[in-house]
Amino acid sequence: MSRRSTLRHQPDSATATFSTRSNSLATTKNSIATKRVGNHSNDIVAYFHDEQVGNYHYGERHPMKPHRLTLTNHLVISYDLHKKMEIFQPRRATDEEIMSFHAPDYIDFLKKVTPENMNTFSKVFSRFNVGDDCPVFDGMFDFCKIYSGATIDAARKLTNGSADISINWSGGLHHAKRVEASGFCYVNDIVLGIFELLTHHPRVLYVDIDIHHGDGVQEAFYTTDRVMTVSFHKYNGDFFPGTGDIDEVGSGIGKHYSLNVPLKDGIDDESYIYLFKSVMEAVINSFRPSAIVLQCGADSLGCDRLGCFNLSIKAHGECVRFIKEFKLPLLVLGGGGYTIRNVARCWTYETSILVDHEVSNDLPYNEYIDFFQPDYKLHPHLSGKVENMNTKQYIRNLRIRVLEHLRFLNGAPSVQMQEIPPDMQGFLETNDEEEAERMVDSAKGKETKEKQRGREHDNEFYDNEQDVDDMEI
Repeated sequence: MSRRSTLRHQPDSATATFSTRSNSLATTKNSIATKRVGNHSNDIVAYFHDEQVGNYHYGERHPMKPHRLTLTNHLVISYDLHKKMEIFQPRRATDEEIMSFHAPDYIDFLKKVTPENMNTFSKVFSRFNVGDDCPVFDGMFDFCKIYSGATIDAARKLTNGSADISINWSGGLHHAKRVEASGFCYVNDIVLGIFELLTHHPRVLYVDIDIHHGDGVQEAFYTTDRVMTVSFHKYNGDFFPGTGDIDEVGSGIGKHYSLNVPLKDGIDDESYIYLFKSVMEAVINSFRPSAIVLQCGADSLGCDRLGCFNLSIKAHGECVRFIKEFKLPLLVLGGGGYTIRNVARCWTYETSILVDHEVSNDLPYNEYIDFFQPDYKLHPHLSGKVENMNTKQYIRNLRIRVLEHLRFLNGAPSVQMQEIPPDMQGFLETNDEEEAERMVDSAKGKETKEKQRGREHDNEFYDNEQDVDDMEI
């Protein structure tokens, strides 16, 4: 089916879109799914979790709480979802693996700095963007090696054909850059996982449903057509990280292989799912990836401590279900999410979707059940807390503009390329002209980011009882 005929079947209005598929969509998916490990009803799902990853602590008043990973894992086990997956204890990433993307001097800094000796490194804090948002804490680099190793191992399960879907909820730290920390992220495990997938897959699609723009991943692959990045996020030029305008489309060979869907405050389930499904069907039909990476940041849920959307857990999960049904090797990662009881609920529900197992709305008893009071439900009411600034006309116009960008792809790229690419470092060795173009293309976002450094965001650190909306850890 051609791209033109696929787009013609898209609805003209934001109607209810939960688990509905047209015949054209089914035909499109079947044409894309050329290789598969298991049957649709018997996906081999690999689940990666290290019990230590939830024990790290960014600081008493910091919104990022790795303990959410412990809550998630306990819910997954309490629902018996672990019985439907292959469970793996991931190894820690090696320094060499991490430096396949990150600069050696930056990694050397992460290895050496501690809360006890941080004063001796203060001169390079601004260089590596370490400070309030990205503090130095006990075991920081070990934490990075755990979640990065899990993502790399999860990707390898897909490349060697031993899994259809790999899950690492501790991963998805999409803001980290090659030479600096950003947005609570120190090592960009997503880039490392994509590097692994590129050793066997000619084209990899990255999809990001975190409320924040997936800037670190976009920047890493901005000049290649081997990876297409698609990010759905809030954007107004000021909201962190300040990048993600619809006109950021890539540069050089990678021009038109970055796609951004900028949203306003308060978007609801109906509009989000309508936009997500229509855009992602068109993207996959045009780009024809052979593997997909899905970042499931849960700060796009309603009632998130740092978020401002109105998404329910079911709507967030519907995005996961939709991508899963394309029957391509799928790497699923975590990301943002700062009301930790809702993060755990969301990622548990999405685990149930990935293993095709329906779970009860009544949470099973587990060691952390008190975190989920007073309702003890998997699907609390999260919608309608913020006014929806995304009018139907805005959503329609945005969809048209986004799909217009896809016209420049002219089908799947790199048809003459080798299945197994050369050294991944080639992606980093862009010439000066390409680098200059990339930096100019996102100059507005960079400018905003510099202004934001060293100050608290309006919705970041509470200074009252709201700061303990989750139980003390």
